Amino acid sequence: MSNSTDQQSAARQRAQNYFTQTEKRDALVREEVEKERASAAAKTAKLKALRLAKEAEEREEASRKALTDPPKKTPVKRKRAVKA
Repeated sequence: MSNSTDQQSAARQRAQNYFTQTEKRDALVREEVEKERASAAAKTAKLKALRLAKEAEEREEASRKALTDPPKKTPVKRKRAVKA
């Protein structure tokens, strides 16, 4: 009888070891995925900040140019008289 309990105990221990190793691998994979997500988020935030800064600079340049340049006259379109 002690032989069967020893076999059960050994099988249980092997299963527990396998489960523990699997959990460790899963945790490492989750950490790696989280690092990649954080890296991508940081990159996206940096690119967004650069784009917003560029757009603000372009708006500022356009407003400066609008103040210094006189407004352009638009040609007046005249309606043609229709002959009957």
